[in-house]
Amino acid sequence: MSRDLRVTLLEQALSTVTPIDEREATSLDALRHLLATRDDDIFSESGNDHHVTASALVVSSRGVILHLHKRLGIWVQPGGHVDAGEWPDVAAIRETSEETGLLVRHPGTPWLIHVDVHPGPRGHTHYDLRYLLISDGSDPVPPADESPEVHWFSLEEAPARAVDTMAGALARLRATDVAECVAKWCP
Repeated sequence: MSRDLRVTLLEQALSTVTPIDEREATSLDALRHLLATRDDDIFSESGNDHHVTASALVVSSRGVILHLHKRLGIWVQPGGHVDAGEWPDVAAIRETSEETGLLVRHPGTPWLIHVDVHPGPRGHTHYDLRYLLISDGSDPVPPADESPEVHWFSLEEAPARAVDTMAGALARLRATDVAECVAKWCP
């Protein structure tokens, strides 16, 4: 059985990530271990209880998008499961569009901005790849079957609203020159 190219490329991408805090360092170690020791489909939600998910830190001149998760009741970034054969960076765009109604894209090439491992539903563990996505700052228009609570928050106010597992990701955004990124890549 040949190795999934997504795993090989993910290992390469992780080799360039410097953790922003101890939580991300632990998450990176756990994800690297998963990649090195599993030969099943680590992207499959139904195939195993430890799987890779993809989410997005969506930025614009208005700040960062958070949504009130419809089942968990917490403010988080949009994201979810990787579909069969789908690349994680594509899943981040798809999930974001599905949950927010926003048109989003990567700033040039996909930018893996943060990694977090956390408990998911039904005893699963999510190895979440968080990508930076950009938007033109339009108002979110989530579909009826998604959470209606989707809002732009400034980088200063987002940490007080977001769940604590987002602290490192939001710190990375504040440490990154998001304003320059937005000016360069957003219309």
